Amino acid sequence: MNRLPRALVSVLLSVGFSLPLAAVPEGAGGDPLAAVSPCGDCRDEGVLSLSLEEAILLSLSASPRLGVLRTLRDGAEAGLRGARAERLPLLDVTAGYTRYSDIPEFSLPLPPPVGSRTIYPNIPDNYAARLGLALPLYTGGRVSNLITAAGREREAAGKDLDAGGQDLVLETSSDYWNLLTALESEKVLREALGSYDAHLSDARQRERFGMAAKNEILAVQVERDRAELALLRAANAAEVLRADLVRILGLAAGTRVEPSTPLERLDPEMEDLAALVREARTSRPERAAIQARIEAAEARARVAKADRLPQARLSAGYDYANPNRRIFPFSEEWQETWDASVGLSFRVFDGGRTAAEVARRSAQAEGVRLQLEELDRRIEFEVTQRHLDLQTATLAVDVAEKSLDSARENRRVASDRYRAGLIPSSDLLDSEVALLRVGLDRTEALARQRLALAALHRAVGR
Repeated sequence: MNRLPRALVSVLLSVGFSLPLAAVPEGAGGDPLAAVSPCGDCRDEGVLSLSLEEAILLSLSASPRLGVLRTLRDGAEAGLRGARAERLPLLDVTAGYTRYSDIPEFSLPLPPPVGSRTIYPNIPDNYAARLGLALPLYTGGRVSNLITAAGREREAAGKDLDAGGQDLVLETSSDYWNLLTALESEKVLREALGSYDAHLSDARQRERFGMAAKNEILAVQVERDRAELALLRAANAAEVLRADLVRILGLAAGTRVEPSTPLERLDPEMEDLAALVREARTSRPERAAIQARIEAAEARARVAKADRLPQARLSAGYDYANPNRRIFPFSEEWQETWDASVGLSFRVFDGGRTAAEVARRSAQAEGVRLQLEELDRRIEFEVTQRHLDLQTATLAVDVAEKSLDSARENRRVASDRYRAGLIPSSDLLDSEVALLRVGLDRTEALARQRLALAALHRAVGR
């Protein structure tokens, strides 16, 4: 997770940001590249204005991480096709040529008019071709359980891809909102600099007429320099976040991303916590993936148990050979024969191999069940945490907006009283510092509310 540095305004106010991860609900569709166009109002060719939805679409289409998960899903799909193929017959075609050394022919003398007859001729050139077929008749459930296991593994791989997409949305959204927060903080700090500059100019004018001491000018100058340093840090944080967005979105180096989604107040509906936890347990792709892997492990254990049961197999073949050695007496000509058989095998003793394999697969299934139990506990905690975060963030926005109105009014009154000579410069400076503080607090509160709602959606699996 990328975070704005806590030193963003520490020099001026000792106030910092620490923004949580966030995500937005899925649902944006269409071609991500077609949906994004360079900023029409921007003069620089390398500037790209993006809404949050456009940034998410770009990240999903350009992510190598999702590409890896897709290949794993495709591999699991191929494994499922291979398991299903176990039900189909195997058909083999073989052909060969063998050259034997010469041998004495074996002949029998017969009375006339037959004369002698060769029983075992010398045929050094032997040609053979065979078409063979094999089909499992009974496997004790091995094939059906192989298909079940491969299907569940393919399902788990698909859910891993869904979870990876949600994680990428989370990462993209976090960088996007953090960048927008940094840019909004820059605006607040620039406004503060303008106020400090005006105050500094006025203080210097008063000093010329002997109405202000040197320390008043120095105090305003110090606060103005601190604000300028905080502005530099905010600008640097924005550039770092832009660079990270370029990486995530797969854009060309040097592209300048400008967020176009406004940072505005939300009025989210506070849903029931218990209902959110129940929804998360049915919607989170990570949980569905673990459930599928439990079923796959159980099916693999049943595959291992099938080795204890009899195995029946049908075999058939068609031979075309010269000479065909199944036809006696041999003759140097092409002849055809066929065969069909049913075989039954039963493993009487394997030294404990089957028992060990069954125990191994059962232990794997139990281990995955414990992972599911741990995930359920973590989901309940995460949803609870995100729900409370959203409540707190919403209240913080209310407080920040009221504080901002109060600080602006205090700044206006202090400015009027200072110009009338009723208060010292330090009182005006305090009101300016307070206005800057609440301005940054409001920006942070708006971002936290956005991020808290999005993070809750991710925790629930929406």
